[in-house]
Amino acid sequence: MKQSTPFGLLGLNQDILLAVEAAGFTQPSPIQQQAIPAVLEGHDVIAQAQTGTGKTAAFCLPALDKMKKTGTTLLIIVPTRELAQQVSEEFNRFGRQVDLKAVAIYGGQSISVQMKKVRAGAQAIVATPGRLLDFLRSKKLPQFAPSLVVLDEADEMLDMGFLEDIQRIFEFLPKKRQTLFFSATMPKPIKQLAEQILSKPVMIKTKPETKNQESIEQIHYLVRDGEREAALIRLIDSHSPVKAIVFCRTKKEVDGLSNYLLGQGHSVRPLHGDMEQKQRQDTIHAFKQGRCKLLIATDIAGRGLDVPDVSHVFNFHIPFTKEGHTHRIGRTGRAGRSGIAITLITPAEFNKAGRILNLKSHEMKLSPIPTLSEVKAGRHQKFVDQIKDRTIEEASKELYQQLEQTMKPEQIGIHLLSMLLENDKISGPEKIGLSPKEIEEFRIFRSHRGERRNKKKSSPKKYHRKKFAKR
Repeated sequence: MKQSTPFGLLGLNQDILLAVEAAGFTQPSPIQQQAIPAVLEGHDVIAQAQTGTGKTAAFCLPALDKMKKTGTTLLIIVPTRELAQQVSEEFNRFGRQVDLKAVAIYGGQSISVQMKKVRAGAQAIVATPGRLLDFLRSKKLPQFAPSLVVLDEADEMLDMGFLEDIQRIFEFLPKKRQTLFFSATMPKPIKQLAEQILSKPVMIKTKPETKNQESIEQIHYLVRDGEREAALIRLIDSHSPVKAIVFCRTKKEVDGLSNYLLGQGHSVRPLHGDMEQKQRQDTIHAFKQGRCKLLIATDIAGRGLDVPDVSHVFNFHIPFTKEGHTHRIGRTGRAGRSGIAITLITPAEFNKAGRILNLKSHEMKLSPIPTLSEVKAGRHQKFVDQIKDRTIEEASKELYQQLEQTMKPEQIGIHLLSMLLENDKISGPEKIGLSPKEIEEFRIFRSHRGERRNKKKSSPKKYHRKKFAKR
């Protein structure tokens, strides 16, 4: 790799640049451009950037560079098991070039197995807070004195209740160290933690919190509460996602929806905290490799998932918080790709949805669920386009001539189309959710209610109030 390339101008040594090249990286992201030089210069860093913007490489690459030169020992603290696995895999992908290795330690896996991996010669540890604190308290890492410590996804650790654990962990770490602090958002407790554990940090804040979401189209569908399952299936049939994550509020919902979708013939796997670690790993690998197209997950299980080709995210229910919404939709539109985030909303949830999605009522794009006829027509048009664009093989001409001996051309075409459509059957009611007319009436109803609150005018017609109040 030539030193004139963008990564070559960031100060990384030649071995690390070769690792970057081998990984297929060409242009550094904004967070990488700013963070890598600051880390190499030895500064403590507070970096605020949205998930999916290349934060892992922003700290792994300079860390590897420093470790190669000085033998720096590295600790990376992450909120979830899945993120621990992913960060260690990313580190090891770059580290092969310079013969440096990371090991992930987290709950749900044998401590003795993890200790063997550490003793086998790992130069870096990627850990979840609970398991790391267990190791430190029990003195299973007696000579572990990292000179570089990374706190990744700090705001998620706050959301998950790890703040006190993090504070205790830093009591075990050397006072003289370089500390890197990465977070998508900066709530007050996180700012206070940063003040406690960092020394004269360089502040980095990239803009893509909104820019990154420009590549994500957000669509909201208005449905009645009892129609969620049917609506989800209809939207899956309509959008035909490459890979999709469906977010539910509870583990019970995840299991129930997974079983329902399996019963409808969909390729689906559940993911939540009550699953055995091996099950979780198998599920994520199956999803990454395309052996299942739909992942049904809770918010916590879905955090930190980095699967670049997720085309759709579905909110089966609206998330609990704005931050939760940001993390959910951040699973799609990654690595410069476009994505679609779909949210199912009932009329009763409309106000709450606006607050969570950070949208005013007039900004919320409410779409009707496609009818069964519309989905079928769309599928048929797709088949027509595919047939038109198909490259003709010589063998197909010979087969057609053979069929002509026993069938008329019209019969040949109908039989072949029947074969194509055999595995593309869709079902369900013709209409699901509110019609375009009902959506417009609902908007008028909400507008009247807003006028009444703001201007204390008379209430809208009883018809509207009765029609939408209990849905």
